[in-house]
Amino acid sequence: MTKKSLGYVKLEWTCPNCQTRNPGPNAFCNGCGAPQPENVTFEQPPEESFITDKAELARAKAGPDKHCPYCGARNRGDAAFCGGCGGDLKDAEKRASGQVLGAHRDKPAPPITCPNCGQDNPPDAKTCASCGASLTLEKPASPKRSPRKIGGLAAILLIIACLATVLGFMFLGGRRDTLEGSVSQVYWERSIPIEMRTLTSASAFLEDIPPGADIGNCTLEVHHTQDSPAANSQEVCGTPYTVDTGSGYGEVVQDCIYEVYQDYCDYQAYAWTVVDVVTDSGYDLSPSWPLVQAGGERRQGEREETFRVTFSTPDGSLDYSPPSEQAFQQFEPGSTWSLEVNAFDRVISAEPLR
Repeated sequence: MTKKSLGYVKLEWTCPNCQTRNPGPNAFCNGCGAPQPENVTFEQPPEESFITDKAELARAKAGPDKHCPYCGARNRGDAAFCGGCGGDLKDAEKRASGQVLGAHRDKPAPPITCPNCGQDNPPDAKTCASCGASLTLEKPASPKRSPRKIGGLAAILLIIACLATVLGFMFLGGRRDTLEGSVSQVYWERSIPIEMRTLTSASAFLEDIPPGADIGNCTLEVHHTQDSPAANSQEVCGTPYTVDTGSGYGEVVQDCIYEVYQDYCDYQAYAWTVVDVVTDSGYDLSPSWPLVQAGGERRQGEREETFRVTFSTPDGSLDYSPPSEQAFQQFEPGSTWSLEVNAFDRVISAEPLR
């Protein structure tokens, strides 16, 4: 997935001393003059506008700001020496950056209502035009009943129940019991499919159609996605979001992929198709393959075989499927075996008792 940059916007920070909201790049509070804290948290403004000024764009692209290790002054990310004391910034600590702040706010923001006098103010106002109160301060939240706590508790209980179920299945699946059982019945079944070349209709991407096929109607369909553009590709991007650059500015980016289209076609071609299945079976230890006469336009397909042994145990009848004919032929009717059985009454393994 490719990150596509759409531009840069100015963020905000709130003064911990007077609660005034300030533009992100401001080194000092507009309200009380206090310096921007070293551990400042940058936030999205109510409405984000892309920066067009070249000098400000260069500042936004300079990377996270850094504080001088000698005097503590704030410096641009691309500065080599401190603007306050001239100290070398090679070892200066950079601000945290890369945090996703939220979806890009490109819609007009609603006015801010002053919590002190109730006057509506522009969404970017820092103080009330009527009474001068800080617009960062919020009215005390009135207590009210909220279903979220109940919903949150229900969600937690549901998660606990799911975890208990998963752990229960893991415990049961891992439990093993040993039983003694005697062979009460054996059964085998073998089958051979008969295939014939028939004209079939299908659809596939052009590159996957077998040679010699009669190709019909084709349409462009998404074949795969990739991170870089290609011929017959279409860019698909997600919702733009703002990322903190650590300098008081935010970068608005999108996650994009490229859907690559290729011809998807209907076609007709001759293919081997199962037209019959010949089966043989028995309740003995001498499995055999059914007799098949195939030739000309017919051929034998992939053979299949099944072996089953039924044991009589103190817990009732249990079935076991030996992995091969050689293993199957060891289960003489009446012979006694030690069976490893899981919690779901499935025989995992069988060992003869001497």
